[in-house]
Amino acid sequence: MKSTEFYQLVHKYNVQGPRYTSYPTVPFWNEKDFTKEQYIHTLISTFQETNSKEGMSIYIHLPFCESLCTFCGCNKRITKNHGVEEPYIQLLKKEWDLYNEWFPEKPYIKEIHLGGGTPTFFSPKNLEDLISYLFKNSKISENPELGFEAHPNNTTLEHLKVLYELGFRRMSMGVQDYDPIVQEAIHRIQPYENVKKLTENGRKMGFTSISHDLVFGLPKQKLEGIIETVKKTIDLNPDRLAFYSYAHVPWIDGIIGQRGFSEEDIPNGFEKRLLYETGRTLLENAGYIEIGMDHFAKKHDSLYQAVLNQTLHRNFMGYTIGFSKLMIGLGVSSIGDTWLSFAQNEKTLEKYEEKIHSNELPIFRGHLLTPKDLIIRQHILNIMCRWKTSWDNPNSYFPEIPLVLEQLKEAEKDGLIIIKNNELIVNELGKAFVRNIAMAFDLHLKEKQPQNKIFSMTV
Repeated sequence: MKSTEFYQLVHKYNVQGPRYTSYPTVPFWNEKDFTKEQYIHTLISTFQETNSKEGMSIYIHLPFCESLCTFCGCNKRITKNHGVEEPYIQLLKKEWDLYNEWFPEKPYIKEIHLGGGTPTFFSPKNLEDLISYLFKNSKISENPELGFEAHPNNTTLEHLKVLYELGFRRMSMGVQDYDPIVQEAIHRIQPYENVKKLTENGRKMGFTSISHDLVFGLPKQKLEGIIETVKKTIDLNPDRLAFYSYAHVPWIDGIIGQRGFSEEDIPNGFEKRLLYETGRTLLENAGYIEIGMDHFAKKHDSLYQAVLNQTLHRNFMGYTIGFSKLMIGLGVSSIGDTWLSFAQNEKTLEKYEEKIHSNELPIFRGHLLTPKDLIIRQHILNIMCRWKTSWDNPNSYFPEIPLVLEQLKEAEKDGLIIIKNNELIVNELGKAFVRNIAMAFDLHLKEKQPQNKIFSMTV
């Protein structure tokens, strides 16, 4: 396909849409019919079904940052006061205790991810205290998938040593962009030398999967800057990387940093997509394989192996190498997933702390998945992780399938997908529009059609 035709498709399909780390997506949760008691019921049920077979994943949100990155859409608390560390660690330990009161036996942990915020805002001692506490009354997988987000400006050798000794073998670092003009615009001043030093130190320590996170579509970002950033990334040879689309959502409550630069500074449409396509070509020429949406890995990395083994999964942590029905979210704003329900913790530190001190799980909203939700959830997971889905089996069929296929006729005509024999296959061309393809299955999105902006652009 000629580049002009491709960018016409970009213009056509570049609409607001979810990233599908869950289905239903958070804005369409049925909070009215959700109760904490029902969530706990599904928690226990899924725990009993899966604990001895596959274990659980744990996401821990560590919200503190010393400075505000203005592109960031995460829940964070800006402070230079490190006196907040120890009290927050105690809250996390107490929340874990509250969950353990409901578990009928020792939990089997197969995956932990430390996200933020800035996890390495916390001292090595406090991180060791937290993880050791989680391990104390748990069983640990023989090869656990333990990872953390490392800030190149403040992650020390002691951080690496402590986490490595606890069993962590994965670390990701937010690079975003090496262009000093872009770094100034997003308030993330981070020299290449810091990233290089952390990458090399991680390898020497024995971390087997080092990831760099890049972002395209940032304010003031230019094509020549992306080329330079990707080339520098290739020189450092991370095992995997994410090449995310910048989600410009300044209208969302709590995301104030994105209001700090002009809309005119942000590349969009075909200009933005060109940044990704150029970076993708450079990465593929360097031996990286595109995986799912916005991710790449070398062939030796477990993320690529998960594609070969067809175990690639997607949840609130993004892409993971194995399926897990039960994910516990610890910390302010974290989301838990029992497969049958979602539950989100309080989004402010004060309310989170208040509930923990009241010996109460700090949940403030959630959603109980209906049988139809579960079917559609699997279809969207199939599309996002395997590039195909099928409704040939009665257990994967739902009555609105004809309407979904009707909506996908245009995508089929444009060569994005193939539909035959009760199966949908995403073509190579269609991978750029995978969010749009998944949206066709999203009945909640169809039914409610939001009048206000709630999602970022899909392309």
